This record gives sequence, structure tokens and C-alpha cells, in this order.
Amino acid sequence: MDIIVLGAAAGGGFPQWNCNCSVCAMARQFPDKAIPRTQSSLAINIDGHKKKWVLLNASPDLRQQINDNRQLWPDATTSRGTGIAGTILTNGDVDHICGLVNLRESQKLNLYATQRILTALSDNTVFDVLNPKFVERHRITLDEAFLPLDPEEGETNISVLPFAVPGKVALYLEDEKSGKNFGSRPEDTIGLEIRSLSTDQRFFYVPGCAAMTPDLADRLRDADLVFFDGTLWRDDEMINAGVGIKTGKRMGHMSMAGSEGSLAALANLNIKRKIFVHINNTNPVLIENSHERREAENAGWEISFDGMEVKL
Repeated sequence: MDIIVLGAAAGGGFPQWNCNCSVCAMARQFPDKAIPRTQSSLAINIDGHKKKWVLLNASPDLRQQINDNRQLWPDATTSRGTGIAGTILTNGDVDHICGLVNLRESQKLNLYATQRILTALSDNTVFDVLNPKFVERHRITLDEAFLPLDPEEGETNISVLPFAVPGKVALYLEDEKSGKNFGSRPEDTIGLEIRSLSTDQRFFYVPGCAAMTPDLADRLRDADLVFFDGTLWRDDEMINAGVGIKTGKRMGHMSMAGSEGSLAALANLNIKRKIFVHINNTNPVLIENSHERREAENAGWEISFDGMEVKL
């Protein structure tokens, strides 16, 4: 399998348009020392011939990401087409669904999401620009594997297993009357296990995760590759930077550092390759030579960047 990190940053991108924290300021003044990144999305090859790709989430920066990655361009022999067969959504966050409106030009595509997220899309009429004559919406079920379809050629070369992870309902769907979890349900935040049907190799994509549970740890153990939520370095990071009032836990993200952080939680799971994605603009690991970057790398982690190519 071939994987491209289309966007490595969390919502707002890096640097964020209205943020002048020390990390964003570094990206503007010295972009070679803190490389800018667009918002979170991956693309995976699904046919073994590098002709068709499925997006994992559709970031608001999708148009730029397609232009930056020629693998997703139309075939040179046709007047209109795409290298994109479809999109799989892992939650309903703005930074993972807004890019769908970039895919509205009457192109055959398949869209996959849980019923909770499909309902959120259908309740927001702006997504009606995705003409159902061309864009077919598929409901996926937790813990039931499916084969993403190429709208032109049918079954593909990969199997995808969606599973629930601790998380939080998207901000615009929060319901204060539903208690401290704001109405969040298991289908709101999912991870994906993606397996090659030809080689049986697999990797995991978990761009949002609020806590490491024993079940999730067992699932990730001995994996060939894991892309994991890298939103914040510390839970109170945005508060200390003076750019927000919420902790990482309040936003549904576990932090990298600390006794309950992802560095510690995944340290003994025998994962062959670990890559952080969905990295917030305040996170100091985005600075190339920072202490935090060295600590993460010394713990066996890689920090993703736009255009990063991974072969499994």
C-alpha cells in the first residue's frame, strides 16, 4: 500500500490564520524551521497500480492538497476525471468534512461514514451540492469490514475496518442538555484498520482519540504502522499559550506528553512505525529542533508533514 499525508495539521492548519503563538510566529518568520502544514487528511492507493486513491477525511484545504499531489490529478488522456475514488470520514469535525464541498463537480465518488456522521451531513443542506446521482453515500458499521468501491471498476484492493475510539461529538453538534459528554456517542469518533488484500499488511489511522483504553491498546499492538492523534503536546497547551480556554481532554484529544499521554501509552505496544498526524498549531513538535520534537523522535515517533509518502 502507498499512503500520502495530504495534510498533517489539525483544524486551522499551521500557521493558523489568526494565531500568533510562538509556534505560528516561527512558521511565518522561519518556515524552514517550522514547516507550514495544511489540515488533516490522508490518501491511500486502492488498486495496486497507483491510479485510484481513497481519501481518509476531506480537509478544507483539499483543493490545494489535490493540486500539490499529482497522483490525484485527472488522467492526462481525459478531459475530465480524477484519481480519487472516494472518501472515508472518521468524524464530523469541520476540519474533516468541509473539503467535501470541493468534490461537487458531478464526479462519480463514494462517501463512507457512520450513520451519525451521515445524518450530520444530511441535516446540513450545504452538503446537498454533492449530487446523489454522482456521489453515493454509504453507511459503515462499527467492527464490520468493508471494501471501498471504485465507482468505475468496482471492488478494490483494500479492506477497511471501522472501530470506535474515545472521542467527542463535533463542536457544532454539542448538546449541553446531554450531560458532560455533550451527547457524544460511539459513532462520533472512529479509527480505521486498513488491510491490503494482496499482502495482508495493515495499518491504523486514528486522527482523534481522547484516551487510550485497554481495548484500543490491544487493537494497535504489533501493528506495522499507526497514524495517531498528535493534536497537543500538553493538555493545557492552548491555555498556557493564551490562545484558547479548553484543554485537550475537553476537545476530545489525548496529549503526547505526560503519564497518560500517547508517548507513554503506545511505548510498549511493539508498533513498528508510529507517526503523529492532526497536529495543532500550538504544538512545539512542529518546530524542527525543539526539545519536544527530539523527545518524540527519541520515543520512536515521526512527525508527519504535507506530502509525506509512506509505503507499507
